[in-house]
Amino acid sequence: MPFAVRNIGVSVLALAMAAGAHAPVLAQSNAAAEAGEADQARTIADLQRQIDELKAVVEQLQAAQVATAPAPAPAGTALAQQQPVPQAGNPAQPTPVLAQAEAPASAAVPTRKAWYEKLSLRGYTQMRMNQIVSGDSTAPAGVSRLRTIGDSGVRDDSNFTLRRVRLAVQGDVNDHVSIYLQPDFAVAVSNQTAGERREGFVQLRDAYADVFPTGDKAFRIRLGQAKVPYGWENMQSSSNRLALDRTDAISTAVPGERDIGITAYYTPPQVRKIWDRLSADGQKLFGNYGAFGLGVFNGQGTSRTETNDSVMTVALATWPFELDGLGLDGQVLELGGSAIRNRFNPELRSGGVSPVSFKDNRAGVHAVLYPQPIGLQAEWNWGTGPEFDPATGQIEQRSLNGGYVQAMGRVKQSPLGPFYPFARWQYYRGGFKGAVNAPRLETEELELGLEFLPTSALELTATYGWASRKEADERRLGQADGQILRLQAQWNY
Repeated sequence: MPFAVRNIGVSVLALAMAAGAHAPVLAQSNAAAEAGEADQARTIADLQRQIDELKAVVEQLQAAQVATAPAPAPAGTALAQQQPVPQAGNPAQPTPVLAQAEAPASAAVPTRKAWYEKLSLRGYTQMRMNQIVSGDSTAPAGVSRLRTIGDSGVRDDSNFTLRRVRLAVQGDVNDHVSIYLQPDFAVAVSNQTAGERREGFVQLRDAYADVFPTGDKAFRIRLGQAKVPYGWENMQSSSNRLALDRTDAISTAVPGERDIGITAYYTPPQVRKIWDRLSADGQKLFGNYGAFGLGVFNGQGTSRTETNDSVMTVALATWPFELDGLGLDGQVLELGGSAIRNRFNPELRSGGVSPVSFKDNRAGVHAVLYPQPIGLQAEWNWGTGPEFDPATGQIEQRSLNGGYVQAMGRVKQSPLGPFYPFARWQYYRGGFKGAVNAPRLETEELELGLEFLPTSALELTATYGWASRKEADERRLGQADGQILRLQAQWNY
């Protein structure tokens, strides 16, 4: 029973007790007894009248509660309040008026999640099998062998390897800050026992915070170790890329794709709308790194200590154009470019890094026609950078250029699931600053491939390539030619 109703009951009981206390004591004389009985009768009549009135009030309150019963109130809801109850022996006092103050149901305060409850965990693993079918899998000292800078598992004695084992933690700390942390558990290191290679080491890949000064995620400032905004292919996640490795011409600009620095990104709403539509359709985007990006970084690359006082300045611009007006409903053509201005100190075979900082400047363009169902993708860049000269035995400042062209198709539905056939040709002439002594690379390769998705959590890729490459070692000369079969299973979680 509500608090007010209980008080009414207590008042009624008090009145009855008070009436009993005021009942006259029996007199020895009959006259006195009769007078007392008359007074008691009047008192009882008054009490009965008040009881009837109080019962009527109680019934009205109970009826009102049934008709307007609110949802169970949360802790802290105000209890019913009551005006003073008439005292016993004062029947002339008016009937009490009851008032109940109830907090509205909407007054419940929603609980806020702690920042660590907003984080999500995701990742992917890539297992590969590389086989040099024919060609220069081995060679005498001083002669190039068929190798790639994108995958050290391409060699004469190799079966299965784990190319990437990534696990990323990300989420919004609040409306103005989000975080991203990603290690890789499949990094290889050398010189463990007399130069022997070891695999399965952990390396930090990404560790950054995105700051949204206005709370609008169209504009962000990225702080920490993150991807350098140069090249469309470099920015695209390896979990999203069709080809197994990035091309030599683009990846040599930023080996490892990452560095420590500060970047500002801006994505206009109309661009975000197009990218969201493409992403919902299952297209392989390069990620929302902004339609415009401008950043400054150390300039020495992933996991390398800074070696000079200069910074690497990078700029990126990309814009998707919807082609519905040309009769190509749903098709999107994305065009853009990027540039780097940097000074770089290559690692020396004699130990340490070069005391000379070489110019490391590049500019590139890209174009992507998303496959609906046929698409094209191309990039090219030009610049200057450090390169080893065998004639002088020194690292020199040399020009470089190269890029790739890729055609791809997309079959969204089939009895076995979606699949993507593709063909890519790549070309590069220039130094590779990420290797010891910045050796010159001379790469030409044609690769045919097929990516198949039996489920969204599993991607299977097979490629067959015809390659002509100079090995990334200044001590080995000439070109290595051959054919390579490559298989990859990627599972996403």
